[in-house]
Amino acid sequence: MKIGIIGAGNIGATLARKLSNQGHAVKLANSRGPDTIMDLAQEVGAIAVERQEAVNDVDVIILSTPFDKHAELAALLTGVPENVVVIDTSNYYPFRDGDIADINNGKPESVFASEVLKRPLIKAWNAVLAATLAEKGVADGSESRFAIPVAGDSASAKAVTLALVNQTGFDAVDAGPLNESWRQQPGTPAYCTELKTDELNLALQAADKARAPLNRDVLINEFMAAGDQLTHDVIIARNRAVTA
Repeated sequence: MKIGIIGAGNIGATLARKLSNQGHAVKLANSRGPDTIMDLAQEVGAIAVERQEAVNDVDVIILSTPFDKHAELAALLTGVPENVVVIDTSNYYPFRDGDIADINNGKPESVFASEVLKRPLIKAWNAVLAATLAEKGVADGSESRFAIPVAGDSASAKAVTLALVNQTGFDAVDAGPLNESWRQQPGTPAYCTELKTDELNLALQAADKARAPLNRDVLINEFMAAGDQLTHDVIIARNRAVTA
């Protein structure tokens, strides 16, 4: 497939590498222009392009930018055909993205993002740490394989996304419609806890919508205070402990 990725940070660049390794034609863009990511794109097997080019003549668009960038991306998607799958990997953190009343009052983050973008979205790769995505993907059928949740309303778009998640080295779990995507957002047991398929299904069901933002804020404050002592294993352990 032809895939455009907007966002060349840890998640976007890792997805570009993994998907290009699977034979997909990947275009990679950021907010500063292709000259700033030319070497990175070559390293991961993608083509560095302007953001507008990343959404032209593709089958799938992956948005891997901070949550507060959706408004500026909306215009890019205006002319994109309806059959193009749009996948969002972002998460809402008020300290970074500003307080958004609709989300604070209970609207699922991905539903809000879909309304801003004026596009149906599939939510995927948001509930995995960058190091997990880069280093812990394994072959299909491996007993050590972790799972990643995928939420969305379109059966066909979700099927495409589930297949792509599998190709990045993780079991893909159908997490339901977009209005249930809060179950895989920060502060829930499914978020960045490195679970296998059965465990992830249980975690999605155990999610507490009222408690999730409280957990999110406790954890992010703890992580920011930890400084150099914060490690990948510590993040996973604390996410599991606080959200259990």
